[in-house]
Amino acid sequence: MVEPRLGVRVERRTTAAGEVELVAVPVHRIRVHAGRPTRGSCGQHALHYTRGDLDLLPIGYADVWHERDACSSLLLEVTPPLLRRAAEAMGRDPDRSGLALRHQFRDAQIEHIAWALDAHQRAGRPNGVLYEESLGLGLAVHLLGGFAAPDRTPRGLSKPQLRRVTDVIEAELSGDLSLERLAQEVAVSASHFKVLFKRTTGVPVHEFVMQRRVERARSLLQRGTLPASQVALEAGFSHQSHMARCMRRMLGVTPGAIARSASAAR
Repeated sequence: MVEPRLGVRVERRTTAAGEVELVAVPVHRIRVHAGRPTRGSCGQHALHYTRGDLDLLPIGYADVWHERDACSSLLLEVTPPLLRRAAEAMGRDPDRSGLALRHQFRDAQIEHIAWALDAHQRAGRPNGVLYEESLGLGLAVHLLGGFAAPDRTPRGLSKPQLRRVTDVIEAELSGDLSLERLAQEVAVSASHFKVLFKRTTGVPVHEFVMQRRVERARSLLQRGTLPASQVALEAGFSHQSHMARCMRRMLGVTPGAIARSASAAR
């Protein structure tokens, strides 16, 4: 089976009459019936496939059925990186872009791309990888445009997810927090995490982190046990002037004013 860099593969497959098993794999698959009509059954459901009939089988799909006739088909495999690239090109969130299961349907464009990939491979790939990548990306865009899975992604972070994220923020506030680090806690991409976090809290993640740093700095200044330069570092600011700018913006006061007010109250 040929695998261009972008992630679409094609092979011809023939199965003998009898039981056929399709095992689960971590790619999306498309079966294109390519030979004589084939009869069979899956459970109580009778099957009758003719040339050009398609099955769209999402990641992880497995099945077993019985065929009364030998079956010839083209099998296309679309890898997750290819689907992600297509989603990004379409302005969609790649973490929320999947394909829906479809059996025995027709689509002229999918069939055309399948035969074009097969013909190119059989001819020795005269147009190179770029041609196959272009066909693969076109296929992925078409699939997302007409056969995307329903979006069941939560619209925000769950309470346990938000708690894990805020615990990490508090624990690592003095360090170099990154979107990637926080996104790992909920197993999504950094770009998707930004969206989920703002939906949940109402503020961007970088603004939330800055608010927590300002609050920690104010608490440390009010204790009066550390100089302002050390407070800045303990609260995660790059330097004292950065802390001062953020405190003036968020609280309307300077670190010196907070320290003097706390000292006068003691």
